[in-house]
Amino acid sequence: MEINLKTPSEVAEAILKFKKNGFEIYIVGGIVRDILLDRPLVDWDFTTNATPEQILAMWPEAFYDNKYGTVGIPTDTRPLEITTFRTEQNYSDGRHPDEVVWGQTLEEDLKRRDFTINAMALKQLSTNRYQLIDDFGGEDDIKSGLIRCVGNANERFGEDALRMMRAVRIGCQLKFAIEDETFAAISDNTEKLKLVSGERIRDELLKIMGSDYPADGYLLLRNTGLSKIILPEMEEAFAIDQKSPGRHHIYDVGTHSVESLKHCPSKDPVTRLATLMHDSGKVKTYKKFPDGRVTFYNHEMESERIAKDVALRLRFSNEQKDKFVRLIRWHQFTVDEHQTDAAIRRFIKNVGLNNIAEMLALRTGDRLGGGARETSWRLEEFKTRILEVQKQPFSIQDLKISGHEIMREKNLTPGPKVGKILEKLFEEVTEKGLVNDTEVLMERLREME
Repeated sequence: MEINLKTPSEVAEAILKFKKNGFEIYIVGGIVRDILLDRPLVDWDFTTNATPEQILAMWPEAFYDNKYGTVGIPTDTRPLEITTFRTEQNYSDGRHPDEVVWGQTLEEDLKRRDFTINAMALKQLSTNRYQLIDDFGGEDDIKSGLIRCVGNANERFGEDALRMMRAVRIGCQLKFAIEDETFAAISDNTEKLKLVSGERIRDELLKIMGSDYPADGYLLLRNTGLSKIILPEMEEAFAIDQKSPGRHHIYDVGTHSVESLKHCPSKDPVTRLATLMHDSGKVKTYKKFPDGRVTFYNHEMESERIAKDVALRLRFSNEQKDKFVRLIRWHQFTVDEHQTDAAIRRFIKNVGLNNIAEMLALRTGDRLGGGARETSWRLEEFKTRILEVQKQPFSIQDLKISGHEIMREKNLTPGPKVGKILEKLFEEVTEKGLVNDTEVLMERLREME
């Protein structure tokens, strides 16, 4: 099959340079799949019979800092990744090949790849004409919407157990199904995922959360059995009923969590994961009374403990951990028209100013995931008051008057008295409605003894 394809100039120039130097060069991997699916083309990957040393001789500015044969060629945008043909080797740790041996042919390289839809290559015939090389039926699987391993699925997952998560991630990104034998092999090999580092699992999980179908992705992780390894804290939630007199919930905790994720309007993967796990603490705080009432007192605190464990296990960055834990800890916030400005300020401080929109997105998912309407007049009023309260100072440093101005006006030297005056003014602004304006504050200062 021939394909007409106009590549970016840096891609065309790289291919020409390899051919001029007598080397084979092929466009390969996920980019070929995306070309056939007419998806946005982002990461251009290549495979060649040139060794890394030979590539570096052609591109002295290139970088090669790994032992797997991938050289990065800098461009004005993303680097082009060029990998030398590789052949199959033993993977005794289930993560990395024991040694890397360069292959001699394209077929050797393609047959070690994970899925048929990622094991296709393009060979340039002329400037914009390419031949599709598809030895394993990738094009047919694209047409059928299937994720299928190249060759023996158990062997592919034995080489790198993260491929099982990758099958789920690609499936929910493309809305593809996992082929039956591949699905069965995932279910048979879930324990091997324990060999994979928390960082690699985290990256795949957040890509699933960031896809167009994060709830479907999580359910696929659960149906394959992978979620027991990745997020074991969620498993028991599906056995915890929430139906209770006077409560709006219609689902068990686990199903509610998935529905909340499905309806969460945020695109942020950490927020989506927090939405999935916001009620995980209900498992240990569940109580059912003789009259049928169900309670989960302080479940948000137990959920916070779980969130910290998950963030540690998956090696979240400090920023990711802070957002994840805050959203889960404070998701049970009260929406009441009688709340004081001070109470709303505490909410903003607890959640973090940068996380307000994400917390409101979690609340929207939580409401819709529990069978309630998307919003209420109280919630809309709460959003308005959050905006209004942000116009007020959050600390003494936000006052429109300084210690220097107080010392000049009151003829004071630096000391505790200046601090006490600032504290008094701050209290009157935040608690008594004194306007945070320089002239107003100076006038009030003159009145003070």
